[in-house]
Amino acid sequence: MSGMLDSGTRLAAEHGDEVEILGMLGAGGQGEVYRVRTPGGEMALKWYYPTCATPDQEAIVRELVYRDFDDDRFLWPEAYVPAHRGSFGYLMGLRPDRFKGLPALFRRQLRTSTRALLTACLYTVEAYQALHSRGIAYRDISWGNIFFDPDTGDVLVCDNDNAVVEGDASGISGTMEFMAPELVRGDPGARPGTQSDLHSLAVLLFMLLMNHHPLKGKRELGIHCLDEAAERKLYGKSPLFVFDPQDDSNAPDPMEHATVLATWDAAAGKLQELFRHSFTVGLHEPARRVRESEWRDALRAVLDSVVECASCGRQNMTEPGENPPPRACWGCGAGLVLPPRLTVTTPPPRAEHHIRLRRAARVQAHHLLPEPTRHDCSDVSLVAELVEHPAKPGRFGIANRSKDTWTGTRSDGTPQQIGPGQTVPLRSGLELDLGGGVRAVVRAK
Repeated sequence: MSGMLDSGTRLAAEHGDEVEILGMLGAGGQGEVYRVRTPGGEMALKWYYPTCATPDQEAIVRELVYRDFDDDRFLWPEAYVPAHRGSFGYLMGLRPDRFKGLPALFRRQLRTSTRALLTACLYTVEAYQALHSRGIAYRDISWGNIFFDPDTGDVLVCDNDNAVVEGDASGISGTMEFMAPELVRGDPGARPGTQSDLHSLAVLLFMLLMNHHPLKGKRELGIHCLDEAAERKLYGKSPLFVFDPQDDSNAPDPMEHATVLATWDAAAGKLQELFRHSFTVGLHEPARRVRESEWRDALRAVLDSVVECASCGRQNMTEPGENPPPRACWGCGAGLVLPPRLTVTTPPPRAEHHIRLRRAARVQAHHLLPEPTRHDCSDVSLVAELVEHPAKPGRFGIANRSKDTWTGTRSDGTPQQIGPGQTVPLRSGLELDLGGGVRAVVRAK
């Protein structure tokens, strides 16, 4: 694969480090990406096509480098590389191989799980929330700019060179399929920012969970040539949600859109409700779009409520909280048998987290906080997990994976201490004092 820069070419970053081109990694709409050697190790270099190497783009890159946004969920521009042969670029970290592109997911080329997809959605929401909280609008949230680990749900946001300070009108407006309707139409005064990012985020979440675009139903099937004019009508002039409760003229076709009909039916009602709001009210009233905090709370609650089907083992979403309505497995149709749930109550501002005690269920550090700013489902933040008795299959207990000693109270009022590494038998009514004012109780349903 040949590109604008030959292997062995040496450049100098603005901060003085020498950059040696090792080889080309890929190309996109704005430029090419190379693997390079620097004094600090191998990195990636994005190099703009001359037509995209505008003064505005240079100013954006310099501003992003200056901001030094240190967040492991983003491959942020780290150093500006000045002009060479009519172009310029910037250095960023290399994307680890475990992170895969969403097109492979949509083509069903990746093995993943319901839990990993929900985790990826939760992490994606929090990543963009972190960006917005610093006054930065991404402006090009789409399937092409985010990568995820299909095993864990970890995410990595790439191509961050289009992010700008909120209110800056320079640069691009986004990818048509993900752009807010007011931007597609070119409404007076409409400009890309955090409000339009919220629409793009909702589209991305829908595609991650449903493997389908929320505005592509029967209407798209009637378009003979999906050119720019047709796309502007579909996404801007007359957008209509495929599951709009008031208008079914753009509903999914049972034959052509079987996947989204199945994934929608399998989704938790809590998420369906937010998607309906996003693509009905949110299409027409930008100020009323679903906020990141709403997505975060719903995704966390649904993630904690995922259970495996006892018949086929597939992971299923169930409704969070107590006494959820009965559901059938999306895979085999068998009725789901819900395991007990652990209700974790935090100190003020009081919050309750309901965790279904499925096999290998986990309590993470974020469950001990009323309003966590960032969720972490990895082993690093593990507090407790459900384990099976090694000599008695089918008997389970809650293992203390924290560094603190808990106080447990059995249903008969008998107290006991559960030290780090110890396990307490799982019984309905068991109460646990996890320290710091956090209490947990096992409930049957």
